[in-house]
Amino acid sequence: MKLGVLVYLENNDEHVLMIHREKEDEHQGLWLAPGGKVEPNEAPYETAVRETLEETGLIIKDPELKAVLSFPDEGDSPFGDEWLVFVFYTNSFSGTLTTDCPEGRLEWIPKNELTELATWEGDRLFTPRILESGCFSAKFIYSGKSLLDYTFSGCQQQV
Repeated sequence: MKLGVLVYLENNDEHVLMIHREKEDEHQGLWLAPGGKVEPNEAPYETAVRETLEETGLIIKDPELKAVLSFPDEGDSPFGDEWLVFVFYTNSFSGTLTTDCPEGRLEWIPKNELTELATWEGDRLFTPRILESGCFSAKFIYSGKSLLDYTFSGCQQQV
């Protein structure tokens, strides 16, 4: 199993930073939030901070864990393995947005247009929930680029 992170970075309660992937891989031509693979001995929170800096030039503060997403591999996953992805949200950051993202083109997208972007079908389902209060977990089963099934469940938070 591989571990990854996505980071939804909101600006002025209006826009979310997304990457139009130009790198040649299974995500090419699609829009994704910044993120990447958790490295050995690295906590998902640390990955969120590192990947955001590497891809955007921005230093995020206080990322909030919003979701844990499961992408099983039943033999024909487009992602090449089983993935568990930790999804973070923040509207607190500093620095200057890079013009040289290694993954593709960065763009601030109006929140109400996020589900209209060319994305994975599952992303259109979970992205609006990232911007709402609370947390959740979800499971997405793909065959190639087709979403076969999905489930959502809520998180219980203890104080």
